[in-house]
Amino acid sequence: MPTAKLAGSVVGKAPDDLNLNERAELAGKYIALELYTPTVMGEVGGKPEVAVRLRRIEAIGDTTEECIRQLKAAGSDPAGYEFTRLKPPFGGFTA
Repeated sequence: MPTAKLAGSVVGKAPDDLNLNERAELAGKYIALELYTPTVMGEVGGKPEVAVRLRRIEAIGDTTEECIRQLKAAGSDPAGYEFTRLKPPFGGFTA
């Protein structure tokens, strides 16, 4: 599957939900994740459980500027997002 098509298919997914092939092919790409205060989902063992998997990839590109363009095109304010690079599976990194 071409990287551009794959990149479009992961928008809306939680980064932790990417499979090994997706993560390997998209390693080094930047993703935009909305900033938020985690929602408390309930309690586990008397402690609050936080819904970190609610964070979804909102944009993906070779640069943060590309992500910002995608966010603006979707009508979102880029100031409400953080940008991070996807690492390949198993902790390695490609430049």
